[in-house]
Amino acid sequence: MFSRLSRRKAVAVCALPAVALIATALFAPLPFSVAQPGLTANVLGANQGAAVITISGAPTRTTSGQLRMTTIEATGPDARVSLGDVIDGWFRTDRAVLPRDSVYPSGNSVKQIEQHNTEQMKQSQDAATRAALKYLDLGGKDVKVTLKLADVGGPSAGLLFTLGIIDKLHGDGHGGDLTGGRTVAGTGTIDDAGRVGAVGGVALKTQAARRDGATVFLVPKAECSDAKAELPQGLRLVPVTTLNGAVDALTALENGKGSVPSC
Repeated sequence: MFSRLSRRKAVAVCALPAVALIATALFAPLPFSVAQPGLTANVLGANQGAAVITISGAPTRTTSGQLRMTTIEATGPDARVSLGDVIDGWFRTDRAVLPRDSVYPSGNSVKQIEQHNTEQMKQSQDAATRAALKYLDLGGKDVKVTLKLADVGGPSAGLLFTLGIIDKLHGDGHGGDLTGGRTVAGTGTIDDAGRVGAVGGVALKTQAARRDGATVFLVPKAECSDAKAELPQGLRLVPVTTLNGAVDALTALENGKGSVPSC
């Protein structure tokens, strides 16, 4: 029979391996990335001193309001994410824990990932230009569009780039702005045919949008439920599936005519 003192010693000694295992689990790197609301940028304005959208070969118009593309910021592909980080992320509404492979292609170096994101951004910008000029029936004209947005990669700004080009060239078609003077934010890929695609991270992007003054958020319709999960107060969701639908919804908001879809 152990004495009381002996039992205490036995418990303490037996507990040491368990404590070591817990400590190892808490601080060992895990295959996750922790994301948070990132920067937003007004595509109708300037970024780092340079205009985001520059157009030549066609008259442009002065715009009011803002069209803000949104981002998320995630821990880097070589960052150490521990169990403690994961647990903390699960219990915070301004954080999201994502499989690292869903954020960064598995097995790629940091340089390869940056190159991949840059290529995706370039493809998105090219598709946005083609979609906008097609919408405006300027596809065969000698119109040159240059898009510059520093320190951002990926394809998710496609929809906002397209709307920005249309607003600078055409507005709402009646002398007004697509934004109606509002700060409108959003996310979504775009293809040449004007189809809007899902992007992920919308619950964090809505927080970034509201933080930076947006009152309307254009969201790919397939991601309505995700966007509603942590929707900030004062931000109106407008689901879209096509460029035409996005323009129609903004025009209806601007002039008060027609229906505006909601999630």
